[in-house]
Amino acid sequence: MWSPLARMAGVAAVVALGAAAPATADELPIVDTHLHYGANSWQDYSPAAVLLLLDRAAVRRGFVSSTPDDGTVRLYEAAPDRIIPVLRPYRQAGELLSWHQDPTVVPYLEERLARPIYRGIGEFHLMGTEARSPVVRQVAELARRHGLFLHCHCDAEAAEILLGLASGVRVLWAHAGMGAGPDEVGRLVGASGQLLVELALRSDVAPGGQLDPGWRDLFLRYPDRFMVGTDTWIPSRWAGYVDVQTDTRVWLRQLPADVARRLATENAESLARRGP
Repeated sequence: MWSPLARMAGVAAVVALGAAAPATADELPIVDTHLHYGANSWQDYSPAAVLLLLDRAAVRRGFVSSTPDDGTVRLYEAAPDRIIPVLRPYRQAGELLSWHQDPTVVPYLEERLARPIYRGIGEFHLMGTEARSPVVRQVAELARRHGLFLHCHCDAEAAEILLGLASGVRVLWAHAGMGAGPDEVGRLVGASGQLLVELALRSDVAPGGQLDPGWRDLFLRYPDRFMVGTDTWIPSRWAGYVDVQTDTRVWLRQLPADVARRLATENAESLARRGP
């Protein structure tokens, strides 16, 4: 656990970074669907420091997955009303490319899921037909059995395969497929009601702060399917966290108010409520 000295040091680091003014009452609240609190951030950011950043960015709640999972559990235990735990199949660094071929992943996930705090499995990485591996099939079945969603950093082919592996399991598509444009994303969203999309690191949604017309049309067509996220995969992402949320609100406010609320909070809250 964090000592009082470490906790104070983490909070001081946030203040020193200039995450200055707390959010004002008129800020559009956000539920961040893509956060990590991995071992690479523990030295610089205590749980108290992370929660202070969420406060200053007016982030109501966050979906958190971490390598190792201990980071997620630490945040959850510090603020169980604000942290939505998601379980990664990675136990340590270096498993990103190999997890889908490792049969020990499934018993590890089963052991962790014995504590009923998790709402999803992921964020995990897959490309193409890697999603057809026996391990991935078993993970999808675990998700179905426990009423969890799958959070996948994957290409369109892997996303489509995942959607077919376990009936009724929702797939949260990280980074909107990273390289996929609004036409391709729209095709997949239109083909499956189980596909949800988060937009972490997608600067093309609003280049220069101006909402792209193609993305805007897609959000208006499927207002219940998109969510916002950040991806704090390295410590510097926490350093710029408040600015990221400020920029996100710039383009959210270019949408009708009801659609902006759905993308900012309501769709994520709905996903978090799903269970067995």
